[in-house]
Amino acid sequence: MLQLYGHPFSSYTWKAQIALIANGNEHRLRMLDPGHPDNLEFVARVHPAGKFPVLEDGDRIIVEATAIIEHIALHHPGLAPLIPSDPAEAATARMLDRVFDNYVMGIMQAGVMEWITHPGNPDPAVIEPIHAGLLRSYAWLEDWLGSNMLPQHVSLVTCAAAPSLFYADWVVEIPADCPRLRALRAELLALDAVRQCVDAARPYRKLFPPGAPDRD
Repeated sequence: MLQLYGHPFSSYTWKAQIALIANGNEHRLRMLDPGHPDNLEFVARVHPAGKFPVLEDGDRIIVEATAIIEHIALHHPGLAPLIPSDPAEAATARMLDRVFDNYVMGIMQAGVMEWITHPGNPDPAVIEPIHAGLLRSYAWLEDWLGSNMLPQHVSLVTCAAAPSLFYADWVVEIPADCPRLRALRAELLALDAVRQCVDAARPYRKLFPPGAPDRD
């Protein structure tokens, strides 16, 4: 059985687990928290920065969520079209994967880190450009969605977009002038694989440093 090392509240764990669930891959989530020191030690040993998720597939160890999804698509093909078969569409999927990871998820996490560093009193000089960066990314995605089609769900793009938009909207709500992006977020949250991750993370919402909104 595939072993996924991560945490139910982790956005990048979601990214990998959405692919596993949607693809019908039997797997076990190896919890990373103080109650499971062996799992923490394993990840610290096999990942260059001790980060998660990490996938253990027999004697193969795959680090980084995008690489995990690529590995699943290649070695454990299943129900979900994780990587489009057309090379041009696959290139677009990989482009959007980087956009969501770097310019939605990455910016959102920088804001969360500021709240962790200065709980209850984040520096406005740090927070304001983070908010501006998310709004810029939202606008770019709204424009892209106006003239392009996403790959079929559940793809690499789905896996990157769902946790990115879920948590980023908690930091800076997607504005009304981005109706396509708001609709995409709602569409993603209605997918069974995504909903399973949302529900598994509910007990940990109190850990969200800026405070989790009473929705979703």
